[in-house]
Amino acid sequence: MNDLVSRNDASALNPNILNGQVAQIAQTVRGSDFYFAICAVMGTVAFGTLAAASRKPRTDRIFFYITAALNFTACIAYFTMGSNLGWAPIEVEFQRSDPRVSGLYRQVMYARYVDWVVTTPLLLMDLLLTCAMPWPTIIWIIFIDEVMIITGLIGALVSSRYKFGFFAFGCVAMFYIFWELAITGRKHAKALGADVNKVYTGCGVLTLFIWLLYPIAWGVSEGGNVIAPDSEAVFYGVLDFCAKPIFSILLIVGHWGISPSRLGLSIQEFGHTTPDASNNKEGRSWHEATGAQGNFDAEKQGHNDSGSSTADATGVNAANNTRVNNRASNASTAVPANAHSAHTTGFAPAHEGTTVEGHHTDVSRL
Repeated sequence: MNDLVSRNDASALNPNILNGQVAQIAQTVRGSDFYFAICAVMGTVAFGTLAAASRKPRTDRIFFYITAALNFTACIAYFTMGSNLGWAPIEVEFQRSDPRVSGLYRQVMYARYVDWVVTTPLLLMDLLLTCAMPWPTIIWIIFIDEVMIITGLIGALVSSRYKFGFFAFGCVAMFYIFWELAITGRKHAKALGADVNKVYTGCGVLTLFIWLLYPIAWGVSEGGNVIAPDSEAVFYGVLDFCAKPIFSILLIVGHWGISPSRLGLSIQEFGHTTPDASNNKEGRSWHEATGAQGNFDAEKQGHNDSGSSTADATGVNAANNTRVNNRASNASTAVPANAHSAHTTGFAPAHEGTTVEGHHTDVSRL
């Protein structure tokens, strides 16, 4: 029965020693318990998102998969930190007299930054795809986001005051992302309709507010050594809880009635036929149908590459067809049956009283 007793011996199995260096300022069982609690929440939301995705067609699951991926990643990261792993002992710049933060070396969780390197681009993709931001802009914003996270990590691992230089770089990158989300992204979302704008605004405002608190958490923990690692776990954990599970629920609920095709994300299942059966009566696959259409368009373009517009070409063809039909109609009334075939080909004989180009026919000679 003792094996069933609830206990957390992560700190005992994974002590606060790394490469012979002891971290005097480190988390306790309480901090570890909190990490494991957030880990459970992240995993629950991730599986719940996948369950919700199963009720959608495979072509409409992009936001579900992105959201599940960021929660699964955070779940693994919080398991790592709850296990008292994924950290490095870093000499503090500011030594404090408070016994909770007294000591020379502080435990810095680099696993947290590994989590952010993966999850923050996924979170931004959720937002940027929601407002149908162009792909070049999305790639650029994700690059800026990586700069923000990596400079924060380097700053946390630096012992001298130069850490705040990296902190400044990260803050500049963060405010640039804020500008793109609040100004450019909002314009795109408004153009897509009230429902899309509602989802983007709700999730975007939550993200901007929560992200604005992360530099404060960094400053009082890794940066300034003001709060204990257990308090750091709670501070970052609450922020991550709002930025990931709460964000995920709001996003999935908001996207439930929005087709990705409205956002420029029209994804085709391989081998499916086109929705317009009238244009694809043979039941060809979407790839075959679009390929045939592309060949037809290219051929049509080749006929019109002399500089005339499509409307001009159509008008000329219609006029030519009218003249040919008129001539054929006149000829059919004037040419005998045995000469009809020759006349319709443009080589009718001009003897035996037949009419060529409107000449009179002497019926008495027939």
